[in-house]
Amino acid sequence: MNLPKKQRERTSSSQRSTQEPGWVKWSLIGIAGLFAVVFLFLPLINVFVQAFSKGWVHYFKVLADPDTISAIKLTLLVAAISVPANVIFGVAASWAIAKFEFRGKSLLLTFIDLPFSISPVVSGLMFILLFGVNGLFGPLLDHLGIKIIFAVPGIVLATIFVTFPFVARELIPAMQAEGSDQEQAAMTMGASGWQTFWYVTLPSIKWGLLYGVILCNARAMGEFGAVSVVSGHITGLTDTVPLRVEKLYNEFDPAAPFAVASLLALLALVTLGIKTYLEWKTERDEHQGQQLAREVVGEPGKNFARDLPAHSPK
Repeated sequence: MNLPKKQRERTSSSQRSTQEPGWVKWSLIGIAGLFAVVFLFLPLINVFVQAFSKGWVHYFKVLADPDTISAIKLTLLVAAISVPANVIFGVAASWAIAKFEFRGKSLLLTFIDLPFSISPVVSGLMFILLFGVNGLFGPLLDHLGIKIIFAVPGIVLATIFVTFPFVARELIPAMQAEGSDQEQAAMTMGASGWQTFWYVTLPSIKWGLLYGVILCNARAMGEFGAVSVVSGHITGLTDTVPLRVEKLYNEFDPAAPFAVASLLALLALVTLGIKTYLEWKTERDEHQGQQLAREVVGEPGKNFARDLPAHSPK
């Protein structure tokens, strides 16, 4: 179909306005690539080079140290508690925000984003002021024999606080994009609230939920600031992997902290790989859904022309 001359001129002008000379494009690509190499790839490679600088024997000796094993176990325990807690909170909060209208909705969104705007060190100090010996609830907890600060419960609380926005912030846009028509239809057909969530809502948000869980787990295992304040740095008891890296670094053994840090680097690489796979999987599912919709509905006008009875003019 030939476009009018004026429309062709406007289209050509619009295309020229969004195009840049070749040297500009390749300069920007080169700058971005150089930045990635200098600030991302070289430090990552340096971690593994330093970790194995004294050989494989020293590397596994550092990882087999009882204090290092204790730090790994504590990190896994904290992640095993904080991630499911954030999944429950994130799903409930995103369900309420995306599917319902209520007073205080914007305030709830602000509270969810609060850990992003507060320094982790300040977050840890907040728990000190609440549950420390001289804190608001300190005397009561001491009377009951409950220890939160400088113990595992304090580390878990601090980790939950700094990581709970991840799941909710991944699910809220996904649920808002889906709308509530499917849930309303399911309830109209007699489904209960739990059945509606399990068979209608959850399948539509499964990839976003898994993506949020991966990011939440990575942050929980790598958190340093808030955990450093509430842990007390008790070797073998309240040291997580990031805190163990700091202690080994202060002991002037150049290979030991990098050996432990390589575990976090491997976690980052695995997280990046899973994240990339999930993004590819989501895009593929969306493309397949759009292709299926085109096959069922057809292009505008095609089905109408196809369904017309064939007859020859008299």
